[in-house]
Amino acid sequence: MKTLLTIAKKEFDGFFSSPIALIFIGVFLAVTLFIFFWVETFFAANITEVRPLFKWMPILLIFLTGAVTMRLWAEERRAGTLEFLLTAPAPPCALVFGKFLACLALVAVSLLLTLPLPITVSLMGPLDWGPVLGGYLATVFLAAAYIAIGLYVSSKSENQIVSLIATVLVCSFFYLLGSETLSAFFANRGAELLQSLGSGSRFDSITRGVIDLRDLFYYVSLCGIFLTLNIYGLEKMRWAGNPSNGHHRRWQLATVLLVANLLVANFWLAPLGKLRADMTQGGIYSISEVTRNYLGQLKEPLLLRGYFSAQTHPLLAPLVPRLRDLLQEFKVAGGSRVRVEFIDPVEHPELEQEAGQKYGIRPVPFQTASKYQAAVTNSYFDILVQYGDQFEVLSFRDLIEIKSGGEADIDVELRNPEYDITRAIKKVLYGYQGGGDLFAGIAKEVQFTAYMSPDERLPEELAKLKKDLAALLAEMEKESGGRFSSRFLDPDANGGEVAATIKKDFGFRPMAASLFDQRTFWYYMVLSSGERKVEVPLPEDLGKESLKRSLEAGLKRFAAGFGKTVAVSTPKVVPPMPQYGMPGSGMPFEVLKDVLGKEHTVTPTDLANGYAPEESDLLLVVAPEAMNDKQVFAVDQFLMRGGTVVIASAPYAVGLGRDLTVDKKASGLEKWLEHVGLKVEEEMVLDPQNSPFPVPMQRQVAGFTVQETRLVDYPYFVDIRPDGMNADSGLLAGLPQLTMNWASPISVDAEKNKGRKVVRLLESSAKSWTSAETRVQPNFRAHGELGFAAGDNPGRKLLGVAVEGEFTSFFSGKESPISLDAGEGPEPAPQQAPGQPPAEKKRVITRQLDKSAESARIILFSSNAFLSDTLLGIGSTVAGTAYLAPVQLIANSIDWSLEDRGLLSIRGRSHFSRPLLPMNRDMQLIFEYLNYGLAFFGLFLVWLVRRRLVRGRERRSLALLQQNMGRV
Repeated sequence: MKTLLTIAKKEFDGFFSSPIALIFIGVFLAVTLFIFFWVETFFAANITEVRPLFKWMPILLIFLTGAVTMRLWAEERRAGTLEFLLTAPAPPCALVFGKFLACLALVAVSLLLTLPLPITVSLMGPLDWGPVLGGYLATVFLAAAYIAIGLYVSSKSENQIVSLIATVLVCSFFYLLGSETLSAFFANRGAELLQSLGSGSRFDSITRGVIDLRDLFYYVSLCGIFLTLNIYGLEKMRWAGNPSNGHHRRWQLATVLLVANLLVANFWLAPLGKLRADMTQGGIYSISEVTRNYLGQLKEPLLLRGYFSAQTHPLLAPLVPRLRDLLQEFKVAGGSRVRVEFIDPVEHPELEQEAGQKYGIRPVPFQTASKYQAAVTNSYFDILVQYGDQFEVLSFRDLIEIKSGGEADIDVELRNPEYDITRAIKKVLYGYQGGGDLFAGIAKEVQFTAYMSPDERLPEELAKLKKDLAALLAEMEKESGGRFSSRFLDPDANGGEVAATIKKDFGFRPMAASLFDQRTFWYYMVLSSGERKVEVPLPEDLGKESLKRSLEAGLKRFAAGFGKTVAVSTPKVVPPMPQYGMPGSGMPFEVLKDVLGKEHTVTPTDLANGYAPEESDLLLVVAPEAMNDKQVFAVDQFLMRGGTVVIASAPYAVGLGRDLTVDKKASGLEKWLEHVGLKVEEEMVLDPQNSPFPVPMQRQVAGFTVQETRLVDYPYFVDIRPDGMNADSGLLAGLPQLTMNWASPISVDAEKNKGRKVVRLLESSAKSWTSAETRVQPNFRAHGELGFAAGDNPGRKLLGVAVEGEFTSFFSGKESPISLDAGEGPEPAPQQAPGQPPAEKKRVITRQLDKSAESARIILFSSNAFLSDTLLGIGSTVAGTAYLAPVQLIANSIDWSLEDRGLLSIRGRSHFSRPLLPMNRDMQLIFEYLNYGLAFFGLFLVWLVRRRLVRGRERRSLALLQQNMGRV
């Protein structure tokens, strides 16, 4: 060991005795930082992570380690000192490991000088240190493997250039083995095998923050193989010219056995997926305790089946092994109760037919392109979750998120597969525990209405499907126990009265079999119960099984136990009609409804009759406008029932037309909110910690006014970070950042809320201020980089609050605003057949609650626009990925309110992007130059320390020489 360390020290000193070490470290730092800031565009990505630091490391280290190792043995051979070393008392293994450790120490010093980068990045936002530690560990192991290869290649050549080229070629071979470029030519299994052999793919796995023993051993085995070959090569040189004997054969046998065992051990460890450590914050790559609890409730076998095609989109192919590993984790956690299967439907036609007919799983066409050709690949990327007769299907749209860094730079990642799979398991588990009987959870009769033309007017396929439909409906009516009925109506009968009605109510129009076919027909299906109506879509394959699934999916929306019901009130949207010079009005909130609809039953309501839908579990009121007394009464009475009311409201309406305008607009809830102790102030919050916004600007060019749009930091887009979020509430799980657009401060009346639980959810930064000014166009000439005059009331402003406890009704002691005619009360008016005279209106008695239960809850967010489709689209454009943080906030509020905290905790484990703190261009340049300065200042310190050590050693040697000469 002493000899080994002496050799390592001598070689390490040799690097610094010449410019080699300084050149190596300087080039390493310069290239690494340039790639981080310019190639990977760190600031444009706007994510608090340093994985771009390691993204190019497998390629960069190929050339740098090749340059360092090319001279270690080649120079010894050229100078003729190799024979001297081989005849020295030091064994070959000490020589090899000494040089190996010296090179590895040089790489370690280089990596040490990059540490200021993650430290400074962590000051710009919440950095997950797990992937950082994983990245450094992966770099050390990868460098060790490349150094071992370089040493072996150098021992075979006297020419340093030949050694460099050969090292680069061998290391590139191992890197390319697992690259997407090569694996794209193979099926999934073949691609996975190549990725298990590739140095780059193993590296990417560790940089996620998951330390897998299989990945580490892969690099150890590479080191062991090439160091063993290096030692054997040196030992063989010592035998040169000697006849073969038993000692030589033992060396050969030991070398072959050691190399073979190192290779075989990789395949032996491959199935052992549990030998890993998840170092990420929150353990996002590990099965959570909540998931284990759901799996513990299984009484019957649970089937998790992955449908993955051998040929798929190149961006999806790397995700398949990770999904396989995750599903195997579910199998390990669930034991014998969980069965995991992976199939390629193309290779199993019978399973492909079953997938299409029974589960509705069909291939998706992906357009791919290479430098040779463009093609369309039909592939499967789905997961089936089946428990008993209940099943859920997760498609690629449910599993991935796409981040765009430019027109040609698209990155695809798994969104949060554990959450998606666990949510599906929960659905099928509870559905099966409920007996799988849809009608058992239906309280009121559901009527199915088929608006269909006679058979002779229908295409042959639809006429056949109509007969299948009639048979299915007959079966359902028998099973329903009187809770389901059906009817067929010809819209063109009786002068087309039904046709006129469904055109008005549903927007239905006659269909045609083809574009040029003049014959039209009707073929629509609707489920209804009371005032609630759900259209049943026509199955794509026109098959009976698909039709049955569509009917059951529609019925689940009326059944309890198959998801919570959220009543959503949004303003009416009037589309623009430029041909008449009429601009549109209102903001659409379709993305919000679509996302919530994936997990809950969303029931749109305008509250005009004074009641929220009776089946509602939660009431969501977004951007209310001039609500009348009936609508306010509906909100009030829903709260009095002990329900949760989530409100997103502010006293300003924003116009996002050609010019940016803000006008005051009453919501109608002002007095009601003040009654419960909350007030949204008539001013807006501005914050220097903000998100960018494309603002229309004007500039003068040669006397002309040019209108343009610029992406600028916009103080009205308040950027809320973890220090402004109440993490203890649990409602903000998985939200590292949130933008509140044109938000107003909230005041909480402490006296009125005495005895209630008040939770401050969202706050702006300590430097924010408020303004009642409605001119929201920035003026950078007058006010500098902020574009607005700073206020004189800086401090944190409350932008989100939850209040829970006992409330008294706003209408207590007052006459009810409800004048209940038929159809306005809690009991819906009877359905009238088209053409029949309306039923006589009658008075009914209304029931008014004056006090709520203690479970009543109000959640208030003070922005009208932050949930709108327009603002979500702007956020997605700026972030380069789907920006759904506001929608997730509402989804969290629903789960939090309805006591579904388990899945909420899993959602919080998702690896959501953590945005950087807002920085202007000058601050970005300072940050970049600071990191360059720190890195090269560290290099200077290394040089200074080595210089002093070398000079000290020289002085000691000179003193010893003088002492010896004096004795002589």
